[in-house]
Amino acid sequence: MKLLLKFNLAFLLVFIVGLAIAGFIARSLLQRDAEAEVIDRARLLMEKARVVSYYTANQIAPLLETQMKYNFLPQSVPAYSSTEVLNALQQTYPDYSYKAAMLNPTNPRDRAVAWEEDVINQFKKQSSSGEFIGKRETATGPALYIAKPIVITNERCLACHSTPAAAPKPLVDKYGPGNGFGWTLNETLGAQFVSVPMALPLERADRAFGVVMAMLAGVFLLIGVTLNLMLYKLVIQPVSRLSALSDRVSMGELDAPEFTVGSNDEIGVLAESFGRMRKSLVHAMKMLES
Repeated sequence: MKLLLKFNLAFLLVFIVGLAIAGFIARSLLQRDAEAEVIDRARLLMEKARVVSYYTANQIAPLLETQMKYNFLPQSVPAYSSTEVLNALQQTYPDYSYKAAMLNPTNPRDRAVAWEEDVINQFKKQSSSGEFIGKRETATGPALYIAKPIVITNERCLACHSTPAAAPKPLVDKYGPGNGFGWTLNETLGAQFVSVPMALPLERADRAFGVVMAMLAGVFLLIGVTLNLMLYKLVIQPVSRLSALSDRVSMGELDAPEFTVGSNDEIGVLAESFGRMRKSLVHAMKMLES
C-alpha cells in the first residue's frame, strides 16, 4: 500500500470521527439554544398574563364594583382578562396558547383536561415547586409548555368561591351553584399554562446545523487537499526520485545524475547522505578496478 493511500485512509478516519463528534456537539448546542429561546417566549407570555391580571385586579375591578352588585361582569376577574388578552394574541399566533386551568372552575372553559390535571396534581404534591417545564405533542408538532400553580392567598377571593350562599347572586345566576366553590386558602386549585410551538425554532436549529456541518466538511476537505499536495510535493515526489536514482546506482550505473534538493529539511538531509554514500561507492569501485 502506497504512502499517499495510507495517509488518506488515516485522514479519512480522522475526518469521519471528528465530523461525527463535532456534529453531535453542534446539534446538541443548537437544539439547547432553540429550547432556551422557546422557554424565553413562554415566560414572556406568562409574565404578560400576570401583568394583565394585576392590572385588572387593581384598576378595572374597583371601577366595576357597583355594577357587580346587579350584574356579574367577568371582565372584572383577573384570570378572565388574562385569558381574553392572550386569546386575542392567539388570533395572530394560533400555535401559542394560554390557559388558567382549574380543577373546579367557575367558568367551564377553564376546566383542566387530563394532562393539565396531572401537572396540577404534581403541584399539589410538591407545593414548593414554582414552575414546571414540559413538552407534549400537538396537532401542529411538538410544543413546550410552562406551568405555574394557582394558589389563593388573598381572603377576598374566597368571598366569591367559598359557598354559593356567600357568593354574589349575579355570579351564581350566571354560572350556577355547582362550580367554583369550596376553595380554600393556600390550596393549589389549578395552574397557568403557556404553550409555545417548537417546530420553527427547531427548524432554524436544523438549518444552522446543516450550515455548520457543511462548513466543517469544507474545512476538512480543504485541509485534506492541502496536506495531500504538501505530502506529494515535499515527501513523495522527492523520495520517488531518490528511490529511482538509488535503483540505477545499485545496478552499476555510476554516471547517473546527481540528486539535488533545494531544502534543508529531512529530505534534504537524506539527499546529502545519499550523495555521500554514492561518492563512497564510486571511490570503492575505482579502488577495486585499480
